[in-house]
Amino acid sequence: MTVVVFGSINLDLVVEVPRLPIKGETVIGHRFFAAAGGKAANQAVAIAKLGIPVSLVGQIGEDSFGKTLIESLETAGVNTSGITVNSSTYSGIASIVVDETGANTIACAAGANNLVREREIEQLKNLLPQAEIVLLELGVPIATVLTAAREAKAHDCFLILDPAPVNSNLPEELFSLVDVITPNEVEASQLVGFTVDGVTTARQAASVLHQMGVKNVIITLGDRGSFYSTEEDSYWIKPIPVSVVDTVAAGDAFNGALAVALASGKSLREAVQWGTVGGALAVTKNGAQSSLPSKANFQELLNQQVIWDE
Repeated sequence: MTVVVFGSINLDLVVEVPRLPIKGETVIGHRFFAAAGGKAANQAVAIAKLGIPVSLVGQIGEDSFGKTLIESLETAGVNTSGITVNSSTYSGIASIVVDETGANTIACAAGANNLVREREIEQLKNLLPQAEIVLLELGVPIATVLTAAREAKAHDCFLILDPAPVNSNLPEELFSLVDVITPNEVEASQLVGFTVDGVTTARQAASVLHQMGVKNVIITLGDRGSFYSTEEDSYWIKPIPVSVVDTVAAGDAFNGALAVALASGKSLREAVQWGTVGGALAVTKNGAQSSLPSKANFQELLNQQVIWDE
């Protein structure tokens, strides 16, 4: 059985700066690099690097960026047969500014990602008979995400939704289809309409998300760990202390490792532990896909952890 990831594919254009600029300000950076990215693409690479077969469904432009993106995915071991190449548009890009603490701001030009529609749904349907888990995110049109969710559930797939880029007007049906939702604090705040800034408010947000129809909620809290809630139980997951270099793709590493654990037969509780390890390793390196952990590094850190605090 395999995992299918459905969503955005971008080339990240990254500038490292001493501090993030304020509105109207120019800050001189000290390094620039381009790296393959996009939330769905990052999650697919994270899964492939941890040794689970994974297919990515999305769209790129017929341009040099698109070629770079496909090459990067295939080098990582991702099945790219579900990716459409569109000659009438450009590949998506993300302009990322990262400061010395690892904090970042991101602006995206979605390009081909905005045109993910019927063709990509057909590609997804071709892959679903062999799929066990499907990951969705919101970097492609919401209507398409909802259709993809319906198709995944029609094939009895376990469905994970990373609600980013956050959209506070998601259709109610989508929440009822999702098996796990994985927002960070900012995304959770926008979904529930109040500030989520720690374990207490994460617990309150999880309760609201359950009422909206989500079965299982995982809210990532950055250096304060994560909060995990089912309809019966809830837990705070301790953070793993690491030296933060760049937080880009930390959430994608979390979701990828979460999916790998579930595909490996682990319980959801164990899978959250795997996700915590994946996210911690990702922030110790620069870039998106370049920061995603290898299987060996992942297993080494996982073996060291006693994360659960009950």
